[in-house]
Amino acid sequence: MSDYLVKALAFEGQVRAYAVRTTDTVSEAQKRHQTWPTASAALGRAMSASVMLGAMLKGENKLTVKIDGGGPIGVILVDSNAKGQVRGYVTNPQTHFDLNQHGKLDVARAVGTNGNLSIVKDLGLREHFSGQTELISGELGEDFTYYLVSSEQVPSAVGVGVLVNPDNSILASGGFIIQLMPGTSEETITVIEEKINNMTPVSKLIEKGLTPEELLNEILGAENVKFLETLPVEFKCQCSKERFERAIISLGEQEITEIIEEDGQAEAMCHFCNSSYKFSKEELESMREQVKG
Repeated sequence: MSDYLVKALAFEGQVRAYAVRTTDTVSEAQKRHQTWPTASAALGRAMSASVMLGAMLKGENKLTVKIDGGGPIGVILVDSNAKGQVRGYVTNPQTHFDLNQHGKLDVARAVGTNGNLSIVKDLGLREHFSGQTELISGELGEDFTYYLVSSEQVPSAVGVGVLVNPDNSILASGGFIIQLMPGTSEETITVIEEKINNMTPVSKLIEKGLTPEELLNEILGAENVKFLETLPVEFKCQCSKERFERAIISLGEQEITEIIEEDGQAEAMCHFCNSSYKFSKEELESMREQVKG
């Protein structure tokens, strides 16, 4: 099964729902950054939530999620868009701890709770929309829930999970977002709350082979869900040699000259995908000529 996301309505339009499988996507991030299990779980949870938030956008719109809880993992940064494309990294990918008291990867210890979750949305307008909330648990599912409720005033439940194999590879990853529309009945709210409180952890359901559709059926009841759209999900970086070339040109003639004289070449690395781009002395000289115009 390839990674994909589903959008749905439930309880006759009272509820909006998203679910995603991100096992391959998070695997790609794990391989590129050589993350250890606790870091993989933190990055994977953030990527799953971010790709679902991105799917709420339209067209060429995109968003950036930054999580900085003051913990040993450092900053988690994730980009996603309306097309199901997502990329992300953590400052310290080789972060790992013993399992917590619940027998799970100790994401909260890695992330920390002394900081914020912030989201910046690029909606193609002059001003970007940005929101920020404090981290309340460091487990990330609860933190994204708190963000949606506090910053966007949408009653929501976010569940994200990652299972990691003993060899550090990703066994299962995915998540869901359930959102209540204005006027949702108390009866519907009670049903959903009971389901979520008693459900099997989302990563375990994905490990069992449940599809995103089956995940939402499990939470909301198959008879209540109407699926609207399916979106393929993938790790995709927008970096390129041309982009880095433009960045070097923007440094100006003097700085490019210093690079040529001191190093004779340049190498740029993308934080998001770990791709490396080399520029020869001749290429740098050509860029300097472009600056001179």
